[in-house]
Amino acid sequence: MKISRSTYTVEFKELPVMRVKAGESIPATAKELGLNDQTLRN
Repeated sequence: MKISRSTYTVEFKELPVMRVKAGESIPATAKELGLNDQTLRN
């Protein structure tokens, strides 16, 4: 069985980065956006 990977727009990728740079925590940002926090760290 093949697991499908999500594809994200450039705008979606920039959003969590800007939020973390503004001081929001990585786990909180990831949870709100439905991401794994390790994905956001990478």
